[in-house]
Amino acid sequence: MNRRKFITNTALSVPLLSFPAVLRSQTVSGKNELKIIKPRKLSEGDTIGLIAPGSPISKEDLEESIESVESLGFKPYYTDTILDKYGYLGGKDKDRAEDINHMFANPDVDGIVCARGGYGCNRILPMLDYEMIRNNPKVLVGYSDITALLYALYAQAGLVSFHGPVGISTFNEFSVDYMKRLLTTSDKNYDLVSADEDQEKDDEAYKIYTVSEGAAEGELIGGNLTIAASLLGTPYDVDYKNKIVFLEDIGEEPYRIDRMLTELLLAGKLQDAAGVALGVFVDCAVDEEDPEYENSLSLKQVFEDRLGSLGIPVIHGLSFGHITNKFTLPFGTKAKLDTNKEAITLLESSVD
Repeated sequence: MNRRKFITNTALSVPLLSFPAVLRSQTVSGKNELKIIKPRKLSEGDTIGLIAPGSPISKEDLEESIESVESLGFKPYYTDTILDKYGYLGGKDKDRAEDINHMFANPDVDGIVCARGGYGCNRILPMLDYEMIRNNPKVLVGYSDITALLYALYAQAGLVSFHGPVGISTFNEFSVDYMKRLLTTSDKNYDLVSADEDQEKDDEAYKIYTVSEGAAEGELIGGNLTIAASLLGTPYDVDYKNKIVFLEDIGEEPYRIDRMLTELLLAGKLQDAAGVALGVFVDCAVDEEDPEYENSLSLKQVFEDRLGSLGIPVIHGLSFGHITNKFTLPFGTKAKLDTNKEAITLLESSVD
């Protein structure tokens, strides 16, 4: 299908190059929230649109993403702009936004997988047609910088989306099992249990430990900590009240993690959360050989200091983040966090 011809002949609600008016602004009190909608579940043979909404991808990345989609039993589809490059971005903002709008509007596309994250998704948030997206709900999966899209789709369209593997991720048995169960079935009341092999690693980032004991229920929201902090004060931020907040990051030293958690606290976001699930914070600890080691708090101390007094359950080391074995987490559906079980239980299906 010729993408540009399709767009020309499709009656979208606004010109693709304009900035559609946002549907709502999230408030601290949670007023003006849209009714949450779920995408249709995927079936074998469905068509998956591949997009690069952040950083650019190479031909090798595209080939790997195609193989990943095919290995899941789906048919890959992409447009002629997917290999575009504009400095550190995967093409001009208008083209990346247009690609997302196209994938949601195209009736032949059943779901969307981001080929990679990187940087750039926040630049295109005002260009997305949220009313059209809400009227064409589809699965969208990604993590890292894709967190910006997950937040925006929830805040502005009320759409459940998914924090999970991108096209160039490792699609091993652990990741595939959780991803397919979440996206292709209406299962509920099942536990997301971290990978045993990760607990055998020497890296402390993978160790599961409880910061504050307890159990709590609420909608799952979250993603990459850097992106979550960057959206504070924007129309694409979400209400954290009574939510289970999941957070992860990579390559950020403890003082930077401290700073971003403090930003969320100063904004009053985490104080009313139901619980916090921390993933694997890869390469965020200060090396013992670093001259600044003696002058730094450990990452565990940061979590205990910033989150330990909130009076809500907080656990570290669950299987999500920039790691090989990763959960697919629904953004916007009800779940239970239990530090004793060291698991997240999904209480409702994430797809219709």
